[in-house]
Amino acid sequence: MFGRSSKTEIDSLVGISARIEGNLCFTGGLRIDGEVNGDVLGGESTENVLIVSEHARILGNVHCATLIVEGYIAGDVYATELLELQPKGRIIGNVHYKKLEMHSGATVAGTLTHQEAGEPEFHIAITPPSIFKVSEA
Repeated sequence: MFGRSSKTEIDSLVGISARIEGNLCFTGGLRIDGEVNGDVLGGESTENVLIVSEHARILGNVHCATLIVEGYIAGDVYATELLELQPKGRIIGNVHYKKLEMHSGATVAGTLTHQEAGEPEFHIAITPPSIFKVSEA
């Protein structure tokens, strides 16, 4: 895929029947198949990857380096390296990106803001994780 030279490695998974209430902080690779009601925050690394599958729903802001969206996000998105919107991907919110790959059928309801070369990168401040509850959907 555009802009990626190595295979994506997923360290963690939020399963299809899981629902997380609260912010979710991660490093490395994370795939979400379930629902997150809170912000999803990748670490400071330019190597972190978030995959939002076609069954996933995120109701909150997303901050990470590389983001691949096939599901639904209702919140602002900050992709410091690459944002890839798959055909079924839906974002309701403002999008900030460095590189963008958008497939036919994907939608964004909000503004698209490109980070120009030489501009300071958006910084992701990770606060201590909040308490969250995982439950069956």
